[in-house]
Amino acid sequence: MTDTSHTTETSNGQEHAAKGPADWAIRTEQAVLDAAIARAGRLGWNSQLVRAACEAEGLSLGDQELLIPHGARDLAALLSRRHDEAALKALEATPAHTLKIRERIAATLSARLEAAANDAEASKKCAGFLALPFNADLGISLTWETADKLWRWAGDTATDQNHYSKRTILSGILAPALTIRLFEGMEAADKFCARRIENVMQFEKWKAGKDFDAPMRKITDFLGRMRYGPKAG
Repeated sequence: MTDTSHTTETSNGQEHAAKGPADWAIRTEQAVLDAAIARAGRLGWNSQLVRAACEAEGLSLGDQELLIPHGARDLAALLSRRHDEAALKALEATPAHTLKIRERIAATLSARLEAAANDAEASKKCAGFLALPFNADLGISLTWETADKLWRWAGDTATDQNHYSKRTILSGILAPALTIRLFEGMEAADKFCARRIENVMQFEKWKAGKDFDAPMRKITDFLGRMRYGPKAG
């Protein structure tokens, strides 16, 4: 593949790489997303929206197929990731290590919900689109992706089963909380999140100190004795 990038020299002698195809794709994707956000309230989240947004940016059908091959699903992923980035940007002003764990969870949820609420009409239409049965896989994947980013901001470094359980629990809060925020408002969403966070903290207290691997070790020990006989005394 030919490298189409080249360098240009500014008046002060500094060189900068000119933007290549990858940069064009990123910029154009975001421009199409902007156009889609502006039109989603009227058109819904569908193929009509995709085409209208692409036309607004002067893209042919061929360009559209190249840039957004999966149509509204691709746009949904772009919107979700934009809101993830906005949430993480907002969280930069709050060092995670200065907060207790429940405060970190609350801060991440609040930042992510507000990021979506800033594009309320588009977020509502996109949420409805992701709620359709044939888009459930994408909705689950994007929610998990968001939960992973938020837990990483919160300082989570778990690599065992806790890595998955934490993200599963946060995903289970995120999806309904977003719906409540968009359709019932911030106060209702905050109350919901506070209740769910309290449930999570109670679960963590109950789980602390319990050996969940013990049953599996007993089975393993039993199978070992069955195969190799009792251990020598």
